[in-house]
Amino acid sequence: MASEIRDASLYESGEKKIEWVKRNCDLLRTLEGEFEKTKPFAGKKIALSVHLEAKTAYLCKVLKAGGADMYVTGSNPLSTQDDVAAALVKAGIEVHAWYDCTAEEYERHIRSVLEVGPNIIIDDGGDLVHMMHTEFVDLIPNVIGGCEETTTGIIRLEAMNKAGELKFPMVKVNNADCKHFFDNRYGTGQSVWDGINRTTNLIVAGKIVVVAGYGWCGKGTAMRAKGLGARVIVTEVDPVKAIEAVMDGFDVMPMKEAAKVGDFFITVTGCNKVIDEEDFAVIKDGAIMCNAGHFDCEIDMAWLKANAVETKEMRKNIQGYKLPTGQWVFVLAEGRLVNLAAGDGHPAEIMDMSFAIQALSAKYLVEKNGQVGSMLIDVPREVDNDVATRKLNFLGKYIDKLTPEQEAYLNAGL
Repeated sequence: MASEIRDASLYESGEKKIEWVKRNCDLLRTLEGEFEKTKPFAGKKIALSVHLEAKTAYLCKVLKAGGADMYVTGSNPLSTQDDVAAALVKAGIEVHAWYDCTAEEYERHIRSVLEVGPNIIIDDGGDLVHMMHTEFVDLIPNVIGGCEETTTGIIRLEAMNKAGELKFPMVKVNNADCKHFFDNRYGTGQSVWDGINRTTNLIVAGKIVVVAGYGWCGKGTAMRAKGLGARVIVTEVDPVKAIEAVMDGFDVMPMKEAAKVGDFFITVTGCNKVIDEEDFAVIKDGAIMCNAGHFDCEIDMAWLKANAVETKEMRKNIQGYKLPTGQWVFVLAEGRLVNLAAGDGHPAEIMDMSFAIQALSAKYLVEKNGQVGSMLIDVPREVDNDVATRKLNFLGKYIDKLTPEQEAYLNAGL
């Protein structure tokens, strides 16, 4: 099947973006060299659905270097970069994706990368796995397993597994220490504010920032807001995380109270209707809202669109809605992932670790084909430690090792 992209002539700027990423991704560059020699994916088809920008593109090229036939699509209608897609096609990789696709086009693109009968699935949010289980059941025997990149996707996988519906093993890449400690906290924290700042061109210092959710992504987002000089309010449903937010120096209150005072609102929960009709009724006039969760349901966009008495595009990626109560609220990037829909996503060095985990987890599945005992698999500790050790060494940092005597002492009670 031929690739389906917006404009193949855009490849030159995409190639420059990928080359810049490669220059700043020591781990992936090393794995690319290793994979070229060992070909761990020789004869294997990999279907990948991840936000299609330069860092993802380089992961695709690394997997291709390992012998894989790559079939690539995006995981969000607004995060695909058309020049990057064109550069991948130029490099001989099949791509089905373009920026600002319709819901129907998005599903068609996902369908296209599954029709080939993949052996490995690399997913971000669970759309590939879901469609494989609903529309391509006959192709499931071809699947060795897959990897899931994000919290939202793992929630979907856990629900499928609990219901006995998951038919092939999936590695929970998001739960790896080298993923959520760094990608979710430092990557999201920086890239969310990159997206907000480049889109709004407004100062953050002195403003009140409301962060909904205090998981690893929320922690990073709140930390960066504080660093930019904001007063930060956290909203939570988990009492333990709420206490943690308080002890980290942040205010904690229900969303309906925070709505009255917040200047910026960032949802990072993985849940739906985090900001809803009741919150809009009391929202501060001029509030700026955005989402850093995977799907565009955390801000109740359906209610906003149905009930706003006036809408207006304020500037690129900022849509204004005048509420029945008279206030204006401004939503960034249509309520989709602000760091990717209005920015370039996580820094290259952060995704270097996350995508190294992806590549090594896919290699692990191939090596353990038929030997994995459960449908949901944690990233093996040796993979996590391998990535961490390599990254430390690239940073010029080294750590101590236990002596045999110390190991014996620590294991004496076992």
